[in-house]
Amino acid sequence: MKSSFQIIASICLLAAPLMGLSQGNLIDAPLPHSKGQSVSPSFEGWYPNADGSFSLVFGYFNRNYEEHLSIPIGENNRFEPGPEDRGQPEFFYPRRHTGVFAIEVPAEFGDQQLTWRLNSGSESIAIPGHLRPEWEITALEEITSGNTPPLVRFSSNGEPGQGPMGVYSPTITTTAGTNTELTIWSVDDGVKKSRSVGQAARNGLVLGKYRGTGKVEFADETPDLVNGKATTTATFDMPGEYVLRVLAWDDSGGQSFIMAGGFFCCWTNGYIKLNVE
Repeated sequence: MKSSFQIIASICLLAAPLMGLSQGNLIDAPLPHSKGQSVSPSFEGWYPNADGSFSLVFGYFNRNYEEHLSIPIGENNRFEPGPEDRGQPEFFYPRRHTGVFAIEVPAEFGDQQLTWRLNSGSESIAIPGHLRPEWEITALEEITSGNTPPLVRFSSNGEPGQGPMGVYSPTITTTAGTNTELTIWSVDDGVKKSRSVGQAARNGLVLGKYRGTGKVEFADETPDLVNGKATTTATFDMPGEYVLRVLAWDDSGGQSFIMAGGFFCCWTNGYIKLNVE
């Protein structure tokens, strides 16, 4: 009768060839690239609106670790079916960015799809947005805590935006090379996760370029909110039409790289439109 040691040794001997075969089939992880890679559109999910319509939420993954890509609306950055322009970004920061914009579709949208296609880095990649039940997300309230996204306004009594759909500012007219003042109002419900008990409620802003041909420099990309109001300046190096994105976040933190179980809360998009002369 074999001892326990002999049985274990026999199993190891039998497994060794299989382990070697498995190791021989391993594929090396892709090497990180600073530039030259593609951008993939991503569909994050959908959520219902109070008026019976729905919002389809999109983001992207820029595979480059350093390169910022500009892809104008048109053949290389479009929605199918048209119109090609449905409010998507033209400027792509490196790596993964979730919930960058949302598209409102009517209550009768049903089983239709809106497909976002990006051509970059010698690749053409498309992702469909839809209303499949398993893709519903909780974008306007975190069901585990009751937390809701911050409200964002572009004037003290302006129309507020909340969640991925966000809100657009009136168009600001300025000139190239001028320090253009940007003012954002943002307030939050103050609901905190259990991990933050005993800590002050958090509410912050991050600004970035969303559309436009020239370079944008911010005096402060993360201006402090003081009594619900933040101010910074942006400078544009050339004329054109620009859109800046404001990401307002709260105790849930900024954008998550991974969404679990449909959770997708809590932050708000704001978009500042500028005509630079």
